[in-house]
Amino acid sequence: MRTFVLFFLIIQFAYAQKNDFNLQKGYVAEGYDLVAYFEQHAKKGNSKYKAEHKGLAFKFSSIQNLKTFNANPGQYLPQYGGWCAYAMATEGEKIKIDPKTFEIRDGKLYLFYNAFFSNTLESWLEEGPEDLIRKANQNWNKF
Repeated sequence: MRTFVLFFLIIQFAYAQKNDFNLQKGYVAEGYDLVAYFEQHAKKGNSKYKAEHKGLAFKFSSIQNLKTFNANPGQYLPQYGGWCAYAMATEGEKIKIDPKTFEIRDGKLYLFYNAFFSNTLESWLEEGPEDLIRKANQNWNKF
């Protein structure tokens, strides 16, 4: 019985972990290279350079970026599971992103919604990221 309960808890944790992340197109950040963001580039990942971390799938634009990620995956994970940081701060909701719209702040990756006439990165910068990060962190903790 203990084995079954332990197995059930592990499965639940893994499922919850996946549900917290934005996995549109099957990959975190829609398959964009997380390491490239930290070099101030939004680059699509290549299917030749894939990784898995905690049951999540990632793509990278080069073998070097794949190796860099594998050396310290937690350093590159986007905040709020890769959902829109601005929406997490203002609405407490998981909203899809445009993987080309991002900010690196204090060594962390923030992704944003950007479509039609709504670029939430611009709103984020205008309204003050420090306060918005505090609000987003509080809202994210509810998930």
